[in-house]
Amino acid sequence: MAKKSNVPVFKEYTMGQIILLPRDLEEEIEPNHMVRVVNQAVEKMDLRKVYEQYAGGGTSSYHPKMLLKVLIYAYMQQIYSSRKIAKALRENIHFMWLSGNSRPDFHTINRFRGVVVKKTIGEIFTAVLLILKEGGYIQLENYFVDGTKIEANANKYSFVWAKNTKRYQEQVSAKVNELLEQVEELNAAEDAELGEGDLPERGGGKGLNAAQLEAKIQELNERLSRMGVGEEDEKPEPAPQVKEQPVPASAAIPEKKRKKHKTKVQQMRQRITQLKEELLPRLRKYEDQEASLAGRNSYSKTDKEATFMRMKEDHMRNGQLKAGYNVQTGSEKQFVVGFSVHQNPGDPGCLIPHLQQVKEQNERLPQNVVADSAYGSEENYLYLEQEKVGNYLKYNTFYLEHRPHFKPKPFDATFWPYQPEQDTFTCPNGQTLHFLHTRKEHTPNGFETERRVYECADCSQCPLKAKCTQAQGNRQIRVSFRLRAFREQARQNLSSEKGKQLSAQRSSDIETVFGRIKQDWGFRRFLLRGLEKVKAEWGLLCIAHNFAKMAIA
Repeated sequence: MAKKSNVPVFKEYTMGQIILLPRDLEEEIEPNHMVRVVNQAVEKMDLRKVYEQYAGGGTSSYHPKMLLKVLIYAYMQQIYSSRKIAKALRENIHFMWLSGNSRPDFHTINRFRGVVVKKTIGEIFTAVLLILKEGGYIQLENYFVDGTKIEANANKYSFVWAKNTKRYQEQVSAKVNELLEQVEELNAAEDAELGEGDLPERGGGKGLNAAQLEAKIQELNERLSRMGVGEEDEKPEPAPQVKEQPVPASAAIPEKKRKKHKTKVQQMRQRITQLKEELLPRLRKYEDQEASLAGRNSYSKTDKEATFMRMKEDHMRNGQLKAGYNVQTGSEKQFVVGFSVHQNPGDPGCLIPHLQQVKEQNERLPQNVVADSAYGSEENYLYLEQEKVGNYLKYNTFYLEHRPHFKPKPFDATFWPYQPEQDTFTCPNGQTLHFLHTRKEHTPNGFETERRVYECADCSQCPLKAKCTQAQGNRQIRVSFRLRAFREQARQNLSSEKGKQLSAQRSSDIETVFGRIKQDWGFRRFLLRGLEKVKAEWGLLCIAHNFAKMAIA
């Protein structure tokens, strides 16, 4: 028996070996590799809207189909930086194969993502949905929707608050009004012309805006010119020079300095200068801030379209607000069927705009919409009813009602018994609340709702009043019977066997999407700035998720 050799054996390793023909990258890509899924899917997509973004003539451009493939595959590989994508095109064989050995620089990649994809992300995502429908991946039957907050590419200490802007603007306006009143008091001719009335452009005491103030400053300067007063007229005439005689130190008597009084014209010019150089720029600044707020409670100076909101991962920490966007996403069978990006931190007001966008992309709404208790508002319930969509939206007390040993809070009017014949409610102390009046209320979206107000006859002797209400008078409650009816409908739907199944499926369906993008792919902060660019970036992530899901489906 031959003795076994202990000498190690290695495979041949020769650097700089000459190859007769270059190797085909196609042979290096596995048959079922994820990059092939991206290539095949994009080849099927209708990209006419993307091609329309390019003007004819001039120097040739990199093919948008190639750039789109590269971007989607890069997001699937957790490569989000344009410089790192350009690096992968030089070093990674999958990127080389996908690009056909094209090597666009990071400027080209960034421009394509920030300009072309930004304008066409809706059409691109619609083309992806068409592929999913044709492949039988989605049927638009059950739609699971939820929202998550993603941090914006903005400095966390760059906030501008609406309350502060309003307060500062009011202070500047008050100072402007004060100075204008002083100027008018100094101008006797103007007082004689206007009498006791206020300046007409001030609107009876209301603050001027920047344009009105600028016009008023110009008017005051013209008025001084008509008075024949110039800068040279305000200077005192020089005193005649007299040759000073030396005075003995012992005879020198300190002369008391005379206090120079400013003329009325000088006082007027001083106030006009203060209006122009100090208050007018500040007023313009606060008006610009108000325009950037656009009804929001805050924005970031770094990304003016981002709103400061509380991120989910920071709830258990210091609770610091960060600039971010509210991303609404809906799924079916863990495929993203719809997405939208909002500046409003709250979820209830985002559902209707989100579903309207889903309807535009799919030409119809899903049969059923399933969401958690954050979406259970009267406005959303009414929209689903009008669109004939299954109502599986939980409301704020749904979880409490379905606990094993649930006991309603005694002073929560939601659970107080109602007597429809008498149109009255009964409080925990047995007192009757009678109908008082009806009032109209509006949501931030402008939705009008009607509330019926009920009031107890006399709470002054009630021993439970301190626990029931802190109001000085009697306890009042506001009731929307339409909302109560919608909640009852949702309660019945969610308590059925189908409702229980959909509720259980919701957590695993949409949360899987967020889990992959935020946890597995580590995407927790946008790279681009501005609402439209952020939409494009989240759209690319959703497309990348769908293709990754197709690769393993």
